[in-house]
Amino acid sequence: MQTRTPLFTPVLLVGCVIILVSFAIRASFGVFQIPIAEEFGWMRAEFSLAIAIQNLAWGIGQPFFGAIAEKVGDRKAIILGAVIYAAGLVLSSAAVTPEAHQMYEILVGFGIAGTGFGVILAVVGRASSDENRSMSLAIATAAGSAGQIFGAPVAEWLLSAMPWQQVFLVFAAAILSVLLLLPLMRAPAASKQELQESMGAILGKAVRDPSFTLIFLGFFSCGYQLAFVTAHFPAFVREMCGPIMAGGLLDSIGISTTSMLGAVSLSFIGVFNIIGTLSAGWLGNRYSKKYLLAGIYTLRTIVAAVFILMPITPTSVIIFSAAMGALWLATVPLTSGLVAHLYGLRYMGTLYGIVFLSHQIGGFLGVWLGGRMYDIYGDYTLVWWIGVGVGAFSALVHLPIKENREPTAQPA
Repeated sequence: MQTRTPLFTPVLLVGCVIILVSFAIRASFGVFQIPIAEEFGWMRAEFSLAIAIQNLAWGIGQPFFGAIAEKVGDRKAIILGAVIYAAGLVLSSAAVTPEAHQMYEILVGFGIAGTGFGVILAVVGRASSDENRSMSLAIATAAGSAGQIFGAPVAEWLLSAMPWQQVFLVFAAAILSVLLLLPLMRAPAASKQELQESMGAILGKAVRDPSFTLIFLGFFSCGYQLAFVTAHFPAFVREMCGPIMAGGLLDSIGISTTSMLGAVSLSFIGVFNIIGTLSAGWLGNRYSKKYLLAGIYTLRTIVAAVFILMPITPTSVIIFSAAMGALWLATVPLTSGLVAHLYGLRYMGTLYGIVFLSHQIGGFLGVWLGGRMYDIYGDYTLVWWIGVGVGAFSALVHLPIKENREPTAQPA
């Protein structure tokens, strides 16, 4: 009788901590939009471009870090990612020009690639049994949401006590500290059948498959929507939201300004995303992943459209954050699980990294267009409607994916 593999393994727990810290830092960058722009007198697009470049570098670096992990080892890839991440933050703390910030955010983006979903989900996927894999991927993804819960408010709190430059140094120390846990992260070796398959053969099979192309295209809107909200929503709420009533519910729990509401709204998204992501992992073991993905993108489209059509009030911000949060990273365990199902686990990190590049191209455009169109039009309305359109596109392109095939190789 086979022993049932436990759901919570050291690999999963350490992976969750790494993703949590990495994403807490990443999710806080929107909080720095206004302080940095006001200190140097920059246009909104200047720091927005830096964050957009960070997202693009993250996407470009993801397949490379996936390949590094698969060729020389997961832990070496994570160490490299954390060191690059910290270096980017330290250098950014000394940057005084838009060009310097934009250049150093390339390092931050590569650092996120080495400590984020691409590498960690591949390790977790290989360390999980077939019956636990979808839920394990969901739990690791939910850890990113936990990071988002803490990241923006912690950044806001630190900014009240120190300059933004020192906050970046604190974040650099935090990402390096996760390396102390790496000795506990030992994923099982690939099976004999998987080791016989070359990366070139699996990549060739994937890129010739129309379903892989559709997954790639569909992930674009996820990146666009998430990166735009992460980078611009705190500033959007601060400037566009109606006043918080004195003595009201929000004021009674310490949210007395729209600036704080903007930061806390990202935490609300993170809280509800934990619920949504875990639900997606549970559903992904039982129902078609492509139809679940199409449903998530459809709901995102509706939520974003209704929000921008209604008056922006503290209540609507909270409702939007809860609704969007439930759909936020729910796409990640389903998309990564779909890649693993179709093409096997051996090169999941590289293949998911390629798909994730589409996500980050969307992220680049969402962040950059947000800043650029704000400078031109004075608001974010057009950027929101573009997000609605690409969300509907993603809902449609997932429908023709052929999901009824066995993985290329079975895990040991």
